[in-house]
Amino acid sequence: MIGWKRIVVTIGEKIGKSHLTYAQGASAELCAAATIGVSSAFALPVSTTHVLSSGIAGTMVAQGGVTNLRKKTITNIALAWLLTLPVTMVLSALLFFLFRLFA
Repeated sequence: MIGWKRIVVTIGEKIGKSHLTYAQGASAELCAAATIGVSSAFALPVSTTHVLSSGIAGTMVAQGGVTNLRKKTITNIALAWLLTLPVTMVLSALLFFLFRLFA
């Protein structure tokens, strides 16, 4: 709830070098909705932000090739994806052990 504006600006304006068109937004949203729906049907966890940002990147590539992506933003997103799972696992384990001391 707090960081929504940063996410919206990154997804809408910083993934590609050109501005997001209505057709690109609609395509990315439909793709994200379908992916999330299929994931839900199979009870698979999925990040809506990850799915949508991938859809936006796909529409940017379709519009102008790989050169239409901002390399720095894509690198930052990829690093966040790779680091999210192990950091969360370690943090939750540490918190579990800490809370268990007081229980």
